[in-house]
Amino acid sequence: MPSVVKINVLTVPAEQRETLEKRFASRAHAVENSDGFEWFELLRPVEGTDTYLVYTRWRDEESFQAWMEGPMKSAHQGGGAEGERPKPAASGSTLWSFEVVQQAGPKGE
Repeated sequence: MPSVVKINVLTVPAEQRETLEKRFASRAHAVENSDGFEWFELLRPVEGTDTYLVYTRWRDEESFQAWMEGPMKSAHQGGGAEGERPKPAASGSTLWSFEVVQQAGPKGE
């Protein structure tokens, strides 16, 4: 069964970029111990767009769904002052889903 890739497409205004990156850095290990997790990357836009990509790869759809219902939900319910959630850094979010059909890495020496 092929791995699945989930790409969360985040629209982040320029003044919120640092906030977004700090939030990801502060919970950098939140996903790494999840069953079925294979890879994570936060991709910062370089030119002409305000769109960040959050790339994760999973063993299967079930592993991703289990993470969404457990650890991810908990991480996004963290409290701010008086139990309020901090304002999201992103102004929009779309989730893209893919199956890995082919992959390659560098050739061994």
